[in-house]
Amino acid sequence: MTTAAAGRVAGKRVLVTGAARGMGRSHALRLAEEGADVVLVDLCRPVPELEYPLATEEDLAETVRLVEALDRRAVSRVVDIRDADALKAAVDEGAAELGGLDAAVANAGVITAGTWDTTTVADWRAVLDVNLIGTWNTCVAAIPHLIAAGGGSLVNISSAAGIKGSPLTTPYTASKHGVVGLSLALANELAVHSIRVNTVHPTGVATGMAPMSLFGLLSETRTDLGAIYENALPVQIVEARDISNAVLHLVSDDARYVTGTQMKVDAGVTIR
Repeated sequence: MTTAAAGRVAGKRVLVTGAARGMGRSHALRLAEEGADVVLVDLCRPVPELEYPLATEEDLAETVRLVEALDRRAVSRVVDIRDADALKAAVDEGAAELGGLDAAVANAGVITAGTWDTTTVADWRAVLDVNLIGTWNTCVAAIPHLIAAGGGSLVNISSAAGIKGSPLTTPYTASKHGVVGLSLALANELAVHSIRVNTVHPTGVATGMAPMSLFGLLSETRTDLGAIYENALPVQIVEARDISNAVLHLVSDDARYVTGTQMKVDAGVTIR
């Protein structure tokens, strides 16, 4: 493992949302391995519209423990990214404790599944409020700190569904396309402040974000759509660390002139 002193993001302070488990925890640990201190945010309670459980406060505490085991600092807050004021307060507190922010990773996201005629307005609101407005809220909370630092990096986690027309998850697909447009607009607006804005587009990743109804729809109701979800490379899913390596690159100075890009870590699913 690379030591913090020689790490690719040594001394950087990074906000990570959805940090209690899954990709968020992986991003936090990968960044900490390479020398970053982190502000960790997660909701840590259920969302009624979702069919799978969300992370707990114990999960968030475990992420903190794992970061500290790498001899890096971790500040955690239980906060809803849909609540702009609460998120801003949490980020301000975390940045103050760490002495500033250099980057933010808007990772928190949710997904629902259903055919066009079973998808509800409640599904749309739940998904867009977290995935799109929550990403916006995360950027807005972080940007003043990045400006104060003289520049930085915003990494917004989109999806392969943010590039192709993934069916049976229409609110999710629309929200992840929206993250791309949001990021491109901010990349132009914030370039004057030396703030880079990029999106990362995973294929399926082994996390707890798994609506079983989607698998049922693809295997029973709409078997004709299954091929859209097949990767080109001979793997069904990738590991969270594969996505975290892309995040690390975009946060690091290796990507100091990279902005407005869509980085695919998708095993080729978007070329099918």
